[in-house]
Amino acid sequence: MKKVSHAEFGGPDVLHLVDAEQPHAGQGRIRVAVRAAGVNPVDWRIREGQFRKTRPVELPAGVGQDASGVVDQVGAGVEGVEVGDRVFGRGSSTYAEFAVLSAWARMPDGLSFEEAAGYPSVVETALRTLRQVGVRPGQTLLVSGASGGVGSAVLQIARDRGIAVIGTAGAANLEYVRGLGALATTYGEGWVERVRRLGRVDAALDLAGSGVLRELVELTGDPRKVVTIADLSAPEFGVRFSGTTGDVPAALAEAVGLLSRGKLHIPVEKAYALDEAAAAQIDSRAGHTRGRRVVVV
Repeated sequence: MKKVSHAEFGGPDVLHLVDAEQPHAGQGRIRVAVRAAGVNPVDWRIREGQFRKTRPVELPAGVGQDASGVVDQVGAGVEGVEVGDRVFGRGSSTYAEFAVLSAWARMPDGLSFEEAAGYPSVVETALRTLRQVGVRPGQTLLVSGASGGVGSAVLQIARDRGIAVIGTAGAANLEYVRGLGALATTYGEGWVERVRRLGRVDAALDLAGSGVLRELVELTGDPRKVVTIADLSAPEFGVRFSGTTGDVPAALAEAVGLLSRGKLHIPVEKAYALDEAAAAQIDSRAGHTRGRRVVVV
């Protein structure tokens, strides 16, 4: 099969489309013929070697953790899924023609493979950070970096739970953020005062890592009410860094429920071919995304 791999840490030029042996579904796993793979910031962070000390990677290594596809192999001990089922979920080396998934759910009717590949990690991260920041119905959540995949999920899940949301984003994405039910303003000079004019902030999520933790603590009045997924300087401000994956099967089940009720929709901003994986990661790293980017097989 074809898969994207890197034999060293570095820039996007270390990514190569290579011939590889097909993986096989082991105990409690399934294998899918991949139709699309989600492009997540963690993908290029791993490729750059940012997590070498905390999350060792054996090289050469595959790329990607989210995928949608058609089940073509079911491992021992797996029940409730059959060859031919359309699923989406979390696994490893998903920028490939075949991948093994460790957590999955059946795709709701009407959902395309491209859309489905964008949901697993962002929904899990959104649910995890909403829980960790402790925001409650009737309160107001500030989301820094609101227009990306995780931000799109956070805004919709929070609104479904009765939580008001203020989102910061680039000027080109303000209407998109408002369309997801949030108040919106631009980041950049004077953004703190613009947020204050929109209302009181009870809790805040930093999804972009743009150096705003000091201001988020100032706006909430309590570092315990701020969570970041992108700024490694969090301990300096007493802020929680959320980098550990939570309950993926439960997150996928909740995603299916939200999708089935029409309460969640994250658009695919751009799709790339397997041999365009480097370009996909370059664009992901640049930010300013509206929704999701996916690699299509």
